[in-house]
Amino acid sequence: MGIKVTPFIQASRILRRPSTTGGVLKGHCAVYAGESQKKRFVMPISYLSQPLFQDLLAQAEEEFGFDHSMGGLTIACKEDVFIDLTSRLRRL
Repeated sequence: MGIKVTPFIQASRILRRPSTTGGVLKGHCAVYAGESQKKRFVMPISYLSQPLFQDLLAQAEEEFGFDHSMGGLTIACKEDVFIDLTSRLRRL
């Protein structure tokens, strides 16, 4: 005689599984921005394909390169500039 698991119990087990990887939700990526002290931002990966964000990446690559030890995409720009850019992308 076996124990039957009800669909409710199965669903609750699935919901308890971690839905994030390293604190970043699926469909998002971590970006570090700032000049001297980098702040971590989590943004949708869809922003990466936006021309405005690609311009920022190109400027950061030309000036600073992308070889950073923080383990994420690091952009050396002012934090307020990055926040302004992402707020513009949110409205698109």
